[in-house]
Amino acid sequence: MTKQHFHGSDLEKIEAIYHISKEDIVNFAANVNPIGISYDVRNELPKHIDAITSYPDRDYTALRKSIAKYVHTSPDHILVGNGSTELISLVAQVMHPHNALILGPTYSEYEHEISLCGGTSHYFHLQEEQDFVLDLKALQSSLAGVDLLVICNPNNPTSSQIPRDTMREILEYCKQQNTYVMVDETYVEFAPSASELTSIPLADNYDNLIVLRGVSKFFASPGLRLGYCICSSQALLQQCNEHKNPWTINSLAVEAGEIMLRDTAYIKDTYELIDSERTRICHILDEHADKIKYYPPSANFILLRLINTTVTAQDVFEQAIQKGLMIRDCSTFPYLDDSFLRFCFMKPEDNDRLLEVLFACLQ
Repeated sequence: MTKQHFHGSDLEKIEAIYHISKEDIVNFAANVNPIGISYDVRNELPKHIDAITSYPDRDYTALRKSIAKYVHTSPDHILVGNGSTELISLVAQVMHPHNALILGPTYSEYEHEISLCGGTSHYFHLQEEQDFVLDLKALQSSLAGVDLLVICNPNNPTSSQIPRDTMREILEYCKQQNTYVMVDETYVEFAPSASELTSIPLADNYDNLIVLRGVSKFFASPGLRLGYCICSSQALLQQCNEHKNPWTINSLAVEAGEIMLRDTAYIKDTYELIDSERTRICHILDEHADKIKYYPPSANFILLRLINTTVTAQDVFEQAIQKGLMIRDCSTFPYLDDSFLRFCFMKPEDNDRLLEVLFACLQ
């Protein structure tokens, strides 16, 4: 029987194979905010239903102003898209990178979109022995001939991070090499010190920087398909705008985006829940260091390696899904094998259920 691998969005496949209703699955694999959608969006968006009777503003002026206020940059530096995936694709189409370097293990869509545009990708291997923390000098020595460097920060699936001072050194070095740097900050808002980690403040001084963000994970809105990027290169933004289709964001997504970005109560509650559960779960895992190694998490998920055991990530997946709990077997990521698994932080009672299954597997 062929081994099945599931992405966090594969609930219909899970439903068909395991005969579990997708509504009954607690999805630890999708890395989505367990609080659900923004309080204000839930209350206010229905009042804006008439927005669908009109085309969105082609330039998305009000939305870009809302995003600019949220991330503390100029609206002129913002391009919006149909999720960050469209923006990754646009950057690849415009830049046509012949030799891209991707920090890995990481999200597969970067390599996929670059290959669709005829480019070639190579991986810079983040080392497990170093807890997947970047070796800056080793990276710099690998950048010769690279026209696009792709970094996920915090990284998926390792949950490791690159501090802003290090990112500044990377950008300075890459500028001398005529290398663009694309930084995917999908998970940065979950980080303990997001305002100190984000690379957005560097965009003003480095026009070779492209920062990607979206609302899928932090704002629990993957179905909304709303992403944005920040870049100070007007030439690059203009090229992207020329390549993209008009109105890729629908009118309701525009309204929802403007509402959620100013929902301060929701943002505060999310940060506090994730920070509390991240700390609590790490303390619990510390008590099982003979069987589990975890890598210090900066995002809303944690990567584990099962040690000194014959149990695999697939075994844990099978036991968990029977309880309606879906984790991620990470053996499909570059450089990871079947001893690695990832799960995101959900509500405390759900996290406790998952840990109970995990520890039962390792007895």
